[in-house]
Amino acid sequence: MNATDRTPADLLRSALTADPARPLVTFYDDATGERVELSVATFANWVAKTANLLQGDLAAQPGDRAALLLPAHWQTAVWLLACSSTGVIADLGGDPAAADLVVTGPDTLEEARACRGERVALSLRPLGARFPEPPPGFADYAVEVPGQGDSFAPFAPVDPDGPALAFRGDGELTAAQAVERAAADALTREYTPVSRVLSGLAYDSWDGVSAGLLAPLAAGGSVVLCRHLDRLPAETLEQRLESERVTATAG
Repeated sequence: MNATDRTPADLLRSALTADPARPLVTFYDDATGERVELSVATFANWVAKTANLLQGDLAAQPGDRAALLLPAHWQTAVWLLACSSTGVIADLGGDPAAADLVVTGPDTLEEARACRGERVALSLRPLGARFPEPPPGFADYAVEVPGQGDSFAPFAPVDPDGPALAFRGDGELTAAQAVERAAADALTREYTPVSRVLSGLAYDSWDGVSAGLLAPLAAGGSVVLCRHLDRLPAETLEQRLESERVTATAG
């Protein structure tokens, strides 16, 4: 993190400048056995493509609200930073009917139909695969994102003092507030550039987003993000902690 970082997207740019090859997000889905590891550079590439999709094909503008009906997942982390890159409010678990666009996983498609704006669906299948059959009324993220540009520039500068993160029933944070809280959490938890944080928390609260992405990013560390961690036997969890060189846990 640099002193000039005022948005979550700034944190990613600083990480990319410092060491693009280091791991940033390692994702496990303990219901499917999936493991994905993304370096800073690979993660940033996904963010750039998704931000281009948001700004271009979906015509999202700064201040628009995106209801993200998604679990803790590496693709959710990508969408959080893509929203930050474009000035779009990432409303985690937000009401689709009150949003300008909705991004949903396969389990919340019916709820997402309440959105009158653009609708994007993620299959959440291993390796970011597309849906076997595209859900009617939704753009398939896995189909739309690969052709997007590998670099991103916003049409207008993102306002750090504008709303950036929202949690259903738990208020909003500006981009600058999110960075400040992430940096404070990293300091409190004594995260450093060698920290590797395992999180099994959902992305439905500040604690989940902080431990599962923003605080490790602010510290220059990395995250091991686990979905369905409760299905993992204790012995296997201990093996993961050792093999992934985890230095701190959350959830």
